[in-house]
Amino acid sequence: MAAGSPIRVMIVEDSAVVRHLLAHIIARDPRLSLVAAVATAEEALRELPRVRPDVISMDIRLPGMDGLEATRRIMAEQPTPIVVIASAGEGESLNLSMSALRAGALSVVEKPVGPDNSGYEEMAGHICTQLVIMSDVPLVRRRNIGASLAARLSAPPLPVQQPGAGRMRPAIMGIAASTGGPQALVRVLGALPPDFPLPILLVQHIGAPFVEGFARWLDGLLPLKVILAEEGAAPQPGHVHVAPGDHHLLVGPNRLLHLSRQPPVDGQRPAATVMFRSIAEVYGAAGLGVLLTGMGEDGARGLAALRGRGGTTITEDESTAVVYGMPAAAVRLGGSGQALPLPLIAPRLLRLAQGGVHAGADNA
Repeated sequence: MAAGSPIRVMIVEDSAVVRHLLAHIIARDPRLSLVAAVATAEEALRELPRVRPDVISMDIRLPGMDGLEATRRIMAEQPTPIVVIASAGEGESLNLSMSALRAGALSVVEKPVGPDNSGYEEMAGHICTQLVIMSDVPLVRRRNIGASLAARLSAPPLPVQQPGAGRMRPAIMGIAASTGGPQALVRVLGALPPDFPLPILLVQHIGAPFVEGFARWLDGLLPLKVILAEEGAAPQPGHVHVAPGDHHLLVGPNRLLHLSRQPPVDGQRPAATVMFRSIAEVYGAAGLGVLLTGMGEDGARGLAALRGRGGTTITEDESTAVVYGMPAAAVRLGGSGQALPLPLIAPRLLRLAQGGVHAGADNA
């Protein structure tokens, strides 16, 4: 995409009404230019090499090949940023949408309502903003990660630190992600056993209408139990407590979960920084924080606060991050105790939780 040129958008949507509505929404935004609007995934795959869009608006339920398989094919054949447009609350559509995120789609937003609806302008603006932001995600990495990742995977384990150094084994874990998060979370949390001894708090940036479905989808894939966090609940070992839509997730002084509607932090609600800060304040050196792929800087200041209290902090290494934004900000602010590629994070968490690695050990 040439500097200053409108972002080229392809719409894949089988409903003529929704297709025309999306085309109208895109046409109103000077940042965007519609280059194709097709009704099937098969048409999209044929047109893709010709029109070469910067970003794709993808319906998930299509006649013939569905949006999930289309996403897989596009990411394999001509990687292009994909924003899934889906109806919230529908079981099959929701599962397909979450699976498309795991397959490489970057975000999911609600299908637009008609112009007569009171929420039309806000929804239209959100769709355009997502298309603009996601069009800039570099799906084809310019660096050769193979050698560096292989070297990290073959590196000898860090030495076990002996007790008595004044550090604490983690008692709770917080983990957060944004763009690229669903596939990264499945990779990390899916490698933890059902009897993982720590409670896990999770912030994933995703549209509020999709959070409940995201939690159900994740629960079906992980050995751990995944539930929506509830006000006043006690964090449970082996459970992943997911921040509900449009609520911050915190640990209160009584070590019970608290949901807050305080203003967004770093542009987010739920915000990872709020979660990590609460873990730092309540658990101090017994807190463990993990920050994965994502745009922006959410979580960076919270991770720095947790590390400053003696807690253990891990960020995803640039070599595997879909978007090296949030982890990079944490590194820059001194919040990253250790940067690891995705395949190395779960083994590290297991050793920390089981006491085999000193909880305060930073990356040398």
